[in-house]
Amino acid sequence: MTADTTEPEEYATGPAERRREQRGWYFYDFACSVYSTSVVTVFLGPYLTSVARAASDAEGFVHPLGIPVRAGSLFAYAVSASIIVAVLVMPLVGAVADRTGRKKPLLAAAAYLGAAATAGMFFLAGERYLLGTFLLIVANASLAVSMVLYNAYLPQIAEPDERDAVSSRGWAFGYTSGALVLVLNLVLYSGHDSFGLTEGEAIRICLASAGLWWGAFTIIPLRRLRDRHLPVDGGERTGSAGSGWRQLRATLKDMRRHPLTLSFLLAYLVYNDGVQTVISQASVFGSEELGLDQTTLITAVLLVQVLAVVGALGMGRLARTHGAKRTILGSLAVWTLILVAGYFLPADAPAFFFCLAAAIGLVLGGSQALSRSLFSHLVPRGKEAEYFSAYEMSDRGLSWLGPLVFGLAYQLTGSYRDAIISLVIFFVVGFALLARVPVRRAVEEAGNPLPERI
Repeated sequence: MTADTTEPEEYATGPAERRREQRGWYFYDFACSVYSTSVVTVFLGPYLTSVARAASDAEGFVHPLGIPVRAGSLFAYAVSASIIVAVLVMPLVGAVADRTGRKKPLLAAAAYLGAAATAGMFFLAGERYLLGTFLLIVANASLAVSMVLYNAYLPQIAEPDERDAVSSRGWAFGYTSGALVLVLNLVLYSGHDSFGLTEGEAIRICLASAGLWWGAFTIIPLRRLRDRHLPVDGGERTGSAGSGWRQLRATLKDMRRHPLTLSFLLAYLVYNDGVQTVISQASVFGSEELGLDQTTLITAVLLVQVLAVVGALGMGRLARTHGAKRTILGSLAVWTLILVAGYFLPADAPAFFFCLAAAIGLVLGGSQALSRSLFSHLVPRGKEAEYFSAYEMSDRGLSWLGPLVFGLAYQLTGSYRDAIISLVIFFVVGFALLARVPVRRAVEEAGNPLPERI
């Protein structure tokens, strides 16, 4: 592609063009959310654990690269490893995207690498736990990298007063696709005998179909989004990993001039790590500790998907009355109660598990949406893309810690109940850190207008 000699464009040229790109942008969430829901949250954790157990020794350990690992901890460790890989790759990809202005080819590469790895999970059978671990690491890291590129489009396709609505619609598209595909998964899995399939074959088809869905619907944003050649300091357009890390360090250095913004970011990173770990490990806890079957787990996650939309809207209304900070703090208290309830949840009791899933759904969407909205008030004007890029990088950089704590707790105790209760620390510490942030003063110090409720 030749360099564009016209004046660089930061936003789409008009309302009609913006709406066309926004509709295309929504569909990437529609495409990739199925992986997060069907693969990570529902099927892969219990299935990969069962494959690892089939390959384990008499004491229940597998030995990847000669390292003794409890079969029940393998999935959590693989999630942590995938995030570490993503953090190492994201600076390189971010530097190339920023310097060349060509996010779309990089988004395509990350999306289709992840989709191919997910589709390859069809071959995860027998004792192939190493194959499953490798495919999980590739797919999860690819998703993380693609989301950095996906989020970087938002400031370019939506003007400031449109971004909350556009971002929320993206979340809605993702929840919608997750619920739709889970219904199809439930039909296939629960009726696998009538389809002439074994339980393992039905699960592998559900895993692979998430990759096919991801790849197929990624075509829509790739057709509608367009690259922009933005100005670069010094006129250089060559990207490197070094320049990516330098850019991140420069942003973090600038954040030191806004310590209250940095304080909120730290609080968010801690409690969001807890949220992400609960979501990724809930199915393992349900199947291994509570003895619930796959149909129950699918139904529970479907309930979470539906109620997450309701919860996001409801918490949005609470925020208008009580402020975003107080509403988020309330949600963190609920998250803590959820973990305590999970610790005491009786085995073989689907009704209690459904109640827990309903509670998760009601706080999940709202706590994430309000956190992003609150952070947007703390970003200095004119530095939205820069700060949100660091937000995503920092988020991924710490989110390996929760799965690691969960895996270590199980490794040391052999109990998933102890593993799930160990996550309380993320919500308690996150609550304490957020409670100390004077958000009204933080908004003023960032140079932004103070909302009536914050």
